[in-house]
Amino acid sequence: MSSLSTRLLLSVGVLLLVFFGMTIVVLEVAFRQAGEQAQQDILDSQIMALLAAAEPNDNHELVMPPDLPEPRYGTPGSGLYAELRNEDKQAVWQSRSAIGMRLPRPAAGSPGEQRLARLTLEDGTPVMTATLAVTWEFAEGELRPYTFHVTESLDSLNAQIAAYRRQLFGWFFAVALVMLLAIAVVMRSVLRPLRQIEGEIGDIESGGRAALSGNYPTELKGVARNMNLLIGSERGRSERYRQTLDNLAHSLKTPLAAMRAVLDETAPGETRERQAAQIERMNDIVRYQLRKPARLLSEGIGLPTLAVRTELQRLADGLSKVYRDKAVSIHIEVSEGAEFRGDRGDFLELAGNLLDNACKWCEREIQVTVSAASHADGRQGIRLTVSDDGRGIPEELAQQLLERGMRLDESAPGHGIGLAVVRDIAANYGGTVRIARSSAGGAEFSVDLFATTTGKS
Repeated sequence: MSSLSTRLLLSVGVLLLVFFGMTIVVLEVAFRQAGEQAQQDILDSQIMALLAAAEPNDNHELVMPPDLPEPRYGTPGSGLYAELRNEDKQAVWQSRSAIGMRLPRPAAGSPGEQRLARLTLEDGTPVMTATLAVTWEFAEGELRPYTFHVTESLDSLNAQIAAYRRQLFGWFFAVALVMLLAIAVVMRSVLRPLRQIEGEIGDIESGGRAALSGNYPTELKGVARNMNLLIGSERGRSERYRQTLDNLAHSLKTPLAAMRAVLDETAPGETRERQAAQIERMNDIVRYQLRKPARLLSEGIGLPTLAVRTELQRLADGLSKVYRDKAVSIHIEVSEGAEFRGDRGDFLELAGNLLDNACKWCEREIQVTVSAASHADGRQGIRLTVSDDGRGIPEELAQQLLERGMRLDESAPGHGIGLAVVRDIAANYGGTVRIARSSAGGAEFSVDLFATTTGKS
């Protein structure tokens, strides 16, 4: 339901369902009423035909001829039945179609009054009955009351109504389907500018485009113009910050270079190499920390995909030299399709802290794996897992290690902020840090990092 097209189609589908449903009900009621009215007219004409065919006999009784114009009266079970009853409500004549049947006897009205009723036969067949009460005057002036009954089955009418209903459902379903398809085609055309904006924003995120184009409908031109102004303003501000902070970082390189020169002159070869690596890392950290304000202003605008394997290998090579005494072996596995779009400094800071922590507490082996991961909001990213073969971390203390200043071993070098930094960076990328026991018996840290170009959670 996050798609506008889906919402519109569902909304239109519900409206069509309600509208066509009401239309089907109205048309069916109208058809039923018209059918029942036609049925009543037929019964009325049958009553008049029986009344015209009736003749008195010599015994001053009203009789019916053996053959009537309507052939259904002579066919048993035809669905059309007739009776003539006297003043005692006894049948003095019954059509051959009603032989063996017991027809319902509705109450008769006053002479000259015709009544209609919907009744049911003994077998459950619905019928409509027309009744006409008359007073017949014989030749000598004698008056006798008679009642004509005509009954017709409603099975045919109900079958016609059911067939009409099925036709209505079929035609309206076909019309609704055609309308939905037509609306989907129209919406695809109408929403094309929105998909164009989405594609161009994706190009800006990946660095393939500098701004949105101006080829949009009138309703979206203001959005594109304001978006371009925002992108241009933020890029200009980010560039000014970056230049200022680069100057500051450049000024800090001088004392670091002086320290390196002093070490080159005074320290032994092995010590010099190890300390030079630490000075270089300090230099990278200084650049990273000073670049944070500029990055916060510019992130999400044209960040390229990070070469994860290359960066991890560089970290592993540097740490292997620092922990040469332990002969640490770092194995790196990066799954195909595992890509991350974010700040390189954030990734190096996070991965560097995890690898440094693993090197510090492992026996010898460290396993680093990177796999693809997806956020609930659709962002793509990676899952970085670093495990070692050391002593491991007690489960009850795992979450405490993520607090700033928390350390399990006070005798080991460090300040207890590395894992807190890892937690903060992961949170900035919509991810979490999970601590478990590795298959080798040591600690295992799993961190999710998602692209910043679609916003942070």
